[in-house]
Amino acid sequence: MADRIVIIGGAIMGSSLAWWLTDLGHPASDITVVERDSTYAACGTAFTNSCIRQQFGNPLNIAVSQFGVECIRNFQTIMDDARVPPIHFHPFGYMYLADTPEAEANLRRMHGVQVASGAGTRLMSPDDIARDFPFYDTAGLRLGAHGTRDEGYFDGTTMFDWWRRCACDRGVTYLTDTVIGIDTSGGRVGGVTLASGARLGADIVVNAAGTRGAAVARMAGLDLPVEPRKRYTWVFSAARPLDRDLPLTIDPSGVHVRQDGANYLAGATPDMDPAVDPEDFAGDWAIWEDKVWPAIAARIPAFEEIRVTQSWVGHYDYNTFDQNAVVGPHGDLPGFHTLNGFSGHGLQQSPAMGRGLAEYLIHGSYRTLDLTPFGPDRIATGVHFPESAVI
Repeated sequence: MADRIVIIGGAIMGSSLAWWLTDLGHPASDITVVERDSTYAACGTAFTNSCIRQQFGNPLNIAVSQFGVECIRNFQTIMDDARVPPIHFHPFGYMYLADTPEAEANLRRMHGVQVASGAGTRLMSPDDIARDFPFYDTAGLRLGAHGTRDEGYFDGTTMFDWWRRCACDRGVTYLTDTVIGIDTSGGRVGGVTLASGARLGADIVVNAAGTRGAAVARMAGLDLPVEPRKRYTWVFSAARPLDRDLPLTIDPSGVHVRQDGANYLAGATPDMDPAVDPEDFAGDWAIWEDKVWPAIAARIPAFEEIRVTQSWVGHYDYNTFDQNAVVGPHGDLPGFHTLNGFSGHGLQQSPAMGRGLAEYLIHGSYRTLDLTPFGPDRIATGVHFPESAVI
């Protein structure tokens, strides 16, 4: 008899997991996804900038992204459904810029990890940068790291939509409701209680609740160091468009900017970066004039004359422990699993993380990528599995 699985959260992580479970043979009739907002209007997936990179400092994160690119490029084949469209992918690369000896040393260290892992990162001197990307002002720079392949923008919304659609078509149940309690009375997971008053029996409960992940964990008597953090995005047009694609550029100021079709997209972390309520999407828009525009105009002088056409605030499900994913079973509560804490990397990591946890739930072990180091028990034991390259 198959395990009854309840997935809390139906955005890209929950839907990836649901689809991969069915693809690996778990009966769809034994899978229920509980999503509090079936419009998905205010979840991390809705506000993502939808990019993927290989420039991480952790080899496992690089491998996770490499499968993500494979999935993006071969999405129709993997889904094996004639209705599924291709995923648009614009591989303009990432460009990390360093202006201090410490930042330069970090880029060199990460470059070694990336090359050893098969990534296409190249280190560039200021002269190299000026030659290949003459729109940058290279004053003060010491080094750049540019991803030459398999990095850039992809259409994550289409990926999410078809995972969800196909999971539903295969018989996965999606409920619009809110989990308000988790049954742990038998020393393991026994089911969940919903705001509607219904109770769902379950052998396995997966916390894929994004920014609400810590609240879900508390229902099970567990601590999860994940909290919502605001991240700002602006889309703008330029009076003098660049003559070539703009890589996703991570300036030493912390501001990032990239190509966005015929326009450009900039993002930033506020200087004061506290945890916020999951419902709080209000913005302190002075950050644009005070920090973001000055930084991008200084680095790319053509951006002195621009017009903002759109802006929004999204949330990271930010892991305060080591800024890395928290994925897998909890040793203290059999049957409870986490798929959370992606700290801004969720969309690009969703293919590998959904597949990996599906493997674990079906087979009792990871079969393709060993995701064990992401396990939540590392938090209780204080063993960090850090990711230093967080934007």
